[in-house]
Parts: sequence; structure tokens; C-alpha cells
Amino acid sequence: MMPAYALMLPVLTPIVAACVVLLHDGPRWRRGVLIGTSIFLVAVATWLLIVADGGAYSVYRLGDWPVPVGIVLVLDRLSAAMLLLSAIVGVLGAWRASDGTDRAAPHFHTLYLLQLAGLNGAFLAGDLFNLFVFFELLLIASYALMVHGSTTPRLRAGMHYVVLNLVGSSLFLVAIGVLYGVAGTLNLADLAVRIAAAPAADTALLRSGALLLLVVFALKAAAAPLSFWLPGAYTAASPAVAALFAIMTKVGVYAIIRTGTLLFGSEAGAVAGVYGPWLTGAAVATIAVGALAAFGATSVVRMVAALLVVSVGTMLCAVALFTEQALAAALFYLVHSTLAAAAMFLVAGMVPARESTRVTTGTLFTIGALAIAGVPPLAGFLGKALILQATPPDARGLWIWSAVLGSSALAVIALARVGTASFWETATVQELHDEAPIRTRPSSGYPAGGALLVIILLTVFAGPAGDYSRRTAQQLVTAGGYMQAVLSTPGGR
Repeated sequence: MMPAYALMLPVLTPIVAACVVLLHDGPRWRRGVLIGTSIFLVAVATWLLIVADGGAYSVYRLGDWPVPVGIVLVLDRLSAAMLLLSAIVGVLGAWRASDGTDRAAPHFHTLYLLQLAGLNGAFLAGDLFNLFVFFELLLIASYALMVHGSTTPRLRAGMHYVVLNLVGSSLFLVAIGVLYGVAGTLNLADLAVRIAAAPAADTALLRSGALLLLVVFALKAAAAPLSFWLPGAYTAASPAVAALFAIMTKVGVYAIIRTGTLLFGSEAGAVAGVYGPWLTGAAVATIAVGALAAFGATSVVRMVAALLVVSVGTMLCAVALFTEQALAAALFYLVHSTLAAAAMFLVAGMVPARESTRVTTGTLFTIGALAIAGVPPLAGFLGKALILQATPPDARGLWIWSAVLGSSALAVIALARVGTASFWETATVQELHDEAPIRTRPSSGYPAGGALLVIILLTVFAGPAGDYSRRTAQQLVTAGGYMQAVLSTPGGR
């Protein structure tokens, strides 16, 4: 039996480690703390995943306050999977940064750890306000990580990123205020109960609050027409930071899934399914925008950033259906696409200075390209096949099929063109990167290889991973279990 306070470990551990790092100036000490903490988070997340897969919800009330009033952390299959994915990507980014790129500016390790804490807190938050708090924690850390090194492109992209996310945060607060004004609570479980029982007179306000939340989460996920910020921001970031940022868009996708199934699911009365009609169009548009951007990209890193946008649209096409089969497919594809994007950002950051390094980088690029494009037999192909299988045979399904298959073809062409120019034609390093490259050690390829190895393992164990995704989706569509677990906790309503 897992003690409830163990849910604090994914949040508290990186915060404590960040404070410890501030007390020591030695780069080896800081790297050791960062990598050690990241590995520990993988172990903790694996343990929590095993516990969550038993089907029971784990609930921890901070300060022993009653549920609707105090802060509550909730663990289920979805949050456990996101914690493990975040921890794995965190290890890969920390490993890549240890080659010397973490010394471009002070406090990199502290900021990296705080970003991990914010990510983990967002996945465990059981109320809207603390979801906002953890969003702000990870965003503040990401602001500083993006401009790490203080190059002109990073400062310019960072300014755009900051302004846009400040607008998003303001809208998030407005949405929280609207929902609190109607329901009188922000606890997700309690809010779901009150939304379902809300009188007809409150429907317009509830729909307004719901759509404001969707806009905020779509901005975080980089869904069209709010996706224009991502290519510039991720292209300007260092390879290690860009790899970590691969999980950032999934926080928005996670929030859409969580609120769309729990607050606005089939039992939400007049606002049931409020996300669906808006989300399908945005998802198809996101795929189109990302695919065209990838097709026109002239550098590896910008193309990967555009393909990350495509992957977000592909996931949201399935999420918009809000069926058990579609959600299972989306979750399976979410894991693969995050790992593939992280791997490709790491590959894009490698500089083929010598012929031997060029061959190694080209090999990693080829495997990563097959993964991110969804080419069989890797897990990306399986994820897209599951999404298409879950799509209904109607007009909406035709749009989704066309977008997914068309973007896959464009992705293959774009990857082939940029890959050929990068590794088989005569090209200068400056032509392959959007900024002057950072000279790295030969070991820089190990993190990218590690990410690709995890993708291969996901492909080999696609059966168990798919089964876990189906169990997670089943838990999501039966939101009553979440509400009962939280509200029946001692001290709850």
C-alpha cells in the first residue's frame, strides 16, 4: 500500500534539489545533482505507474484540509503515465546538457529542476487554481531556459514567448473566475459535480468558462491558430532545452483531456461535449499549418519544431472525439511523438564536424526521421493507425483521414529533402542551423541514441503499452470514479 504523501515526491524532490544546487558552485556537483534527481524521478514515476495501474485513485490532501478547500494531488493512470514520460525526457535533456552546454549561463540546473517540478505538479493537480500555479512555475522556468546563453535569436524568441504566455495566463485567470463565480469551487471533482447539477440559467457562463479554458490549453499545446509561436521558440532554444520542451505542449493536451472528460464529459448536462466541435477544426488546421511549415523548412531544427506541431494536431484529432477508443489511440501516440520529437531535437543539435560524426549523426537522423514521420514498423505508425481506426466514417472522419495521411506524406518528403541537404550534400554548418553551432563532445549523440532506444522499446512492447492506454482511456470516460475517490477521501464533501 502506497502512502498518500508519496505523491509529493515528484514535486518536492526537484524543488529541494534546486535549492541544494544553489548552495554549491561546482559544475560537476550541479550536474551530478541534476542527473541524479532526474534518474530518481524516473524510479519514482515507474513506482507510481505500477501503483496507478491497479485501477485505484491515490489522493493526498496537503495540510489535511478538507477536499473542496485545500490543495489536493490526485494520481490515476493518465497522470502516472505523464509523470514517467516527463521524467524520461528530463533525463535525456539533462544528459545532453552535461556535455558543456549547461555552462553557457548560470542557474541552468536550478531552472531545469524547477521546470520538472512544474510539469509534475501540473499532472498531479486536483484543482484548477493549482493547475494554474504549476503552469506558471514551469512557464517562468521555461522563460529563462529558452534564453539560456543570451544569443540574439533566443532573446527575440523568448520575448515573443513571454508576452504570448502572459496573455494566456490572464485568460486562464478569467476562466477560473467565471467557473468559480458559477460553481463556487475550483476542485476538479467538486466542480464536475456542480457543473452537472447547474441550472439552465448558468449554461451560457459555463460554456464561456469552458471555451476560455480550451483557448488557454490550446495555446499551451500550440494548436492552430495559436501555434505560430512554437517554431521560433523551440528553434532558438538549446538542444537540451528543446528536448525538454517536447513535453511542454503535452501539458496543454493533458489539460484538454482532463477537463474535457471530467468537467465537460457526457455527464456534464448542458455543457457536455463543449470542446468537441471546436477542437476538431483546430486539430485539422494544426496539422495543415505544421505540415506546410515542415515542408518549407530549411533547417533540421525548424523542421522538427514544425513536425511537433503536426503531432499535436494528430493527437487532438483523436482527443476531439472523446471516445474510449480514440482517447486510447491518442495517449499511445502522445508517448511516441514526445519521445520522437525529443530525439530529433537532440539530433538537430549535433554538429557533424568530422566525417565520423557526420555518419553517426546521419544514422541517428534517419532512425529519428522514420519515428517522427510515423513510418512502419515503429510505434508512430501504430499510433496513427489506431487514431484512424477510431475515427468515425463521416464528414469529420474524412477531414481527419485526409489531414493525417496528407501530413505523413509531406513529412516524409520534408525529412528526405532536409536530411539529404544536411548529410549528403555539401553544406556549411551555418546552413544547417538557425544560429551559430555550439561545439560539443562526441558523446553528445548518446542522449539521442537513448531516446531512439526508448522508442524502439515502445515499438517492441506496443502490446502492453496499448493495453495500458486502453485501461487509461476507460478510466477517463468513467469520470465518476475520479469524483468518488476525491470526494470520499477523509475530509472530503
